[in-house]
Amino acid sequence: MAALLPSWVTVTGLTAGATVAVAFLAVQADKGPHPTAAQVRPSASASAGVHPSASPAPAKTPDVPAASGTGRRVVYALGDKRVWLVDASDKATRTFTVWPGTVSPDPGTYTISKTLASTTGSDGVQIEHILYFAAKSGLSIAFSNAVDGASPPPAAGKQTSGIRMRKADGTALWTFGTEPDTKVTVVK
Repeated sequence: MAALLPSWVTVTGLTAGATVAVAFLAVQADKGPHPTAAQVRPSASASAGVHPSASPAPAKTPDVPAASGTGRRVVYALGDKRVWLVDASDKATRTFTVWPGTVSPDPGTYTISKTLASTTGSDGVQIEHILYFAAKSGLSIAFSNAVDGASPPPAAGKQTSGIRMRKADGTALWTFGTEPDTKVTVVK
């Protein structure tokens, strides 16, 4: 007899049957026993100092290096691979990590000497927010960020002097560093 029925009638019947079966199982599951969480009391040592309503303490921002001068400046710590933007009251308004090239500036105080909105880096990467402040080994040393936000490692055997950062950090440094006579203090 099913062979005489059109195929759409058979499919509709199967769909209706499946819907009824799912509804029946859902009602049965709702009537059945529900698991409950066991009440476990933590030991005194397990809960010492833990407060469920307290949020975790944020990571402490590294302090501006003590020997980095005073006043408004960019501070670049070679060993930490970190930059601080310091306002006139000696307060860091932002700090972030950077990826230096293979040639680093010597410790000292510099002034941003040239700015360039965008270009191609010596590694072939499109960069923006370039702030030149030093020279060493015949290379100009500058802060910049890759336009696409990437920071590939320097090519093996090639000298590079760009100090790269994330795109948002590059934008912040550009805004801070393009003011006239912005100082850059490089520390170990």
